[in-house]
Amino acid sequence: MDPIYHMTYVQAVVIGLIQGLTELFPISSLGHTVLIPSWLGGSWATLVRQESRPESPYLAFVVGLHLATAIVLLAVYARTWVRVVRGFVTSITRRQVRSADQKLAWLIVVATIPVGLAGLVLEHPFRVLFAKPLAAAIFLMINGAILLTGEIIRRRAPQPGPARRAGPGAATARPEEAPPGGREAILDEAAEERLAGVGIRNALWIGASQILALFAGISREGVTMVGGLLRGLDHEDAMRFSFLLSTPVILAAGALKLSDLTGSLGADVRGQILAGSVAAAATSLFAVLFLARWFRTRTLVPFAVYCLLAGLASAIRFGFFG
Repeated sequence: MDPIYHMTYVQAVVIGLIQGLTELFPISSLGHTVLIPSWLGGSWATLVRQESRPESPYLAFVVGLHLATAIVLLAVYARTWVRVVRGFVTSITRRQVRSADQKLAWLIVVATIPVGLAGLVLEHPFRVLFAKPLAAAIFLMINGAILLTGEIIRRRAPQPGPARRAGPGAATARPEEAPPGGREAILDEAAEERLAGVGIRNALWIGASQILALFAGISREGVTMVGGLLRGLDHEDAMRFSFLLSTPVILAAGALKLSDLTGSLGADVRGQILAGSVAAAATSLFAVLFLARWFRTRTLVPFAVYCLLAGLASAIRFGFFG
């Protein structure tokens, strides 16, 4: 077995930077943490071979990176999560689902169930089978096709008015003068009210799309955003809903493998885990703030084109040249 303790701090930081950025961009973190080291070759490619093993210190390292990203999402959306948790608790204690906070809380719960069950059953076998360069390249192209197809279908569909962006039942219009990007855009309470009107069926459909992200190369954020767009959300609200749905999934996946991080598998890589996690947290924060501005006026098309081209180049490289 290739020992993971040969991972240098430079490698840990570089992989952390890549993971934090690509986890939240709609271009697949798993795909890029497979493809980029494979392109670099040598000791970098050794890390990819360890990712598909049942037990490896590299998996403990990856757990740390995912937890760092989840913590950033929790921090950025802290106000929203306080309201969501409060809504969930009051909904149970009062046996009602009336307020926007209560509705949004149950939508997140319902939307998380499909990918949670699928992840428990399929995460390991999918990682063993598909966390390989050629497979990741093919699925990255599929990811690009999904993003592009979603944009094309959405553009051809009748566009709802501002008061109906969150689907039937949403009554809160987007202000004519929207706040600038950054925290103001992220913590838009009017957006939370719009998301609360998505409806159980739509939330279940959008949440189930996350199952595709079990394939290396398919982006959780990307397919979830496409699911939201096809259910009537605009790009900005689809991004918000995607981030809200991702947080419990990433946290749960990390919690299930926390023993790898704290046990013997993580013993020799604690320093690398810390360095990589700090790097992942930094790029995750950048990604959230950048995308909050990007999707105010732009689309998924540039990300789709990138995935198609990068996936094609990687498929040629690893398909024809080993």
